Order: sequence, then C-alpha cells, then structure tokens
Amino acid sequence: MNATPLRGALLAAFACTLVGVSFTANSVLGDYPYAGGQALRYGLAALLLLPLLRSRHGSSPRARLRTLTWPQRIRLAALAAIGMVGFNLAVLAAERSAEPAVPGVFVGCAPVVVGVLVPTLEGRRPSRTVLYAAGLVAAGAFTVQGWGRTDLGGILFSVGALAGEVGFAVLAVPVLRPLGPKLLSAAVCAVAAVESVLLGVLLDGQRFLRLPTGHEALALLWQAAVVTVIGFVCWYSGMRQIGAERATLFSGLIPVSAALTAPLAGAGTYGVGQGAGSLLVGAGVALGSGVLARRRGAGGNATVTGGAGGGHATPPSAGPPGSGGATRHDRLTRGGAG
Repeated sequence: MNATPLRGALLAAFACTLVGVSFTANSVLGDYPYAGGQALRYGLAALLLLPLLRSRHGSSPRARLRTLTWPQRIRLAALAAIGMVGFNLAVLAAERSAEPAVPGVFVGCAPVVVGVLVPTLEGRRPSRTVLYAAGLVAAGAFTVQGWGRTDLGGILFSVGALAGEVGFAVLAVPVLRPLGPKLLSAAVCAVAAVESVLLGVLLDGQRFLRLPTGHEALALLWQAAVVTVIGFVCWYSGMRQIGAERATLFSGLIPVSAALTAPLAGAGTYGVGQGAGSLLVGAGVALGSGVLARRRGAGGNATVTGGAGGGHATPPSAGPPGSGGATRHDRLTRGGAG
C-alpha cells in the first residue's frame, strides 16, 4: 500500500472511530427534540467549516457550487435527506420496537451493499477481495453487537437505516470530485440543517427547538465540532483517496470503538464476543483496504492500490483515484463515519 491509499485508510479509520466514541454524547441528547438537535448540530458544523474553505485555482467556494449540474445538486440534497436526516429518523423509529443492536446489525451490512452497488453503477465488476472483506466486517459487526428483540416494523425501519448508511457514501461520489471534502461537508451540513428545520416545523411545530441544558449544549458542540466537522472532512478525504467501497469497510470500526469505550462510560462491558468480533472487523478492514497486500517489485510490475476499483492493479506511476458513511450511532444526532 503506497502513501496515498494508506493516508486515505487512516483518515477513514479515524473518522469512524470518532463516530464510535461519540455514544456518550448521543445518550445525553436522548431527550432533546430530534429535528431541533439535528438543525443545531448541522447548522453549527456548517458555520465552523466556513473558515476552512479556501479558493482553489482562483475559484471561490460559491463559484464551485455554481458549477454543479442540477443532477448533482439533487444528489447533494438527497445525501443530506437520506444519508443524514433520514438515517437518524429511521434509527429512532426502529428503536421504538427493536433493541438498538437490530438497526446496528443491518447497518453493519453497508460495506457489502456498497461493495456491489458502486462498481455496478460505474459499469465494472465488484471486487471479490472487497466483497470477502465486507463479509468479514459485517460478520464482525454482528458479533460485536449481537441481535436483539424486534418486530416487523423494527426490521423495516432498520432496512431504511441501512439505505441511509449506503446513501451517505454512494450519493457523495459524483459531488466529491468537484467540491472536495471540506466544501462538500459544509454544503451538505447546511442543506441538512435546513431540511431538519423543515422537518421539525412539520412534525413538532414551535416545539421542535428549545434551549439545551448545559450537558446537552456540550454534547451538541462535541457532535458538531468533532464528529461532524472533523469526522466528515476526514471521511470524505479518505473516501476520495481509497474509494467508496474501501472507505465503507471502516464503518465496521464504529461498533468496535463503541464497545471498547463503553466500559469507560459505564454503558456496557467488553467481553469475549466483542473481542472476537473486533478481530473479524480488523481482518476484513486489513484485507479490503490493501494493508495485507504486498507491493510487487518495480520494473514493470504492478502495485496493488486502494482505489475505487476494489484492488485493481495499476502501474506504480499512476496517481490515486479521484473519488470513491455510523454508522448508526454517529448520525443518531448527527448523528457516520458517517
């Protein structure tokens, strides 16, 4: 694995780890109005991202946004509605009749779906290596989280959460190249904030927003400044370098990091099952991201890279691909990598 894919893998891993360790903040916000929390989080994140935006090749961020075609703008709105706001709503609805592990298990299948969907949409064959790795990650996520009580409604809404997690990666692919990670993160957060306000007014009227308590304010600030601003930029930077299929593999680190930190917050224990699941996730991530691949010698031999092609061999002189996700727990008030 050369320096660029390795950097992309580390960025994706860091973003998903941030998602996993944010569970404490999610629990603090359990009583805060859903749509209001989303609006505050995404609105604040968009404002925090503004100073990070820089002109590229003489074009301002506003000019780059104007270059988007209408299909790309629709994808941007759909990314916010499906991958962020809709994802959280589906998770909350699922947990009304299902234990939290149920939507978590479904979302853990996202690497498998993305590993098939992205190459199919791009007119190429899915990589067997990435699919094998995705299977290991999904099995590991299931082992870490286990299964829980549910009914038909819980399963259907969990499928909706899976769709949201997949959309968070797949819908970003066409707009990541023209906007870049920072501008894409800022734009999608601004759109999600507006959509959250509209949803809140529709569902709760004037009650959709209230003054947060001190603990809620700190949790919202953490979610906005750390999980969203830092997490989103790292996630999309990694996805641009290693592709959507491989970046989504790292979503398996979300339940692992959550399980590792849960004992510190008194919210669970880390036992043999969590350890076994963590090993499966680690093996899947290592296999699919290319960490286990050996670089071949120079002189005409190819080097396996972590591009969106899912492990295709490319000449050593070729650059990284231009473009290519917590899961559930991140975007619960984001609430993933995603």
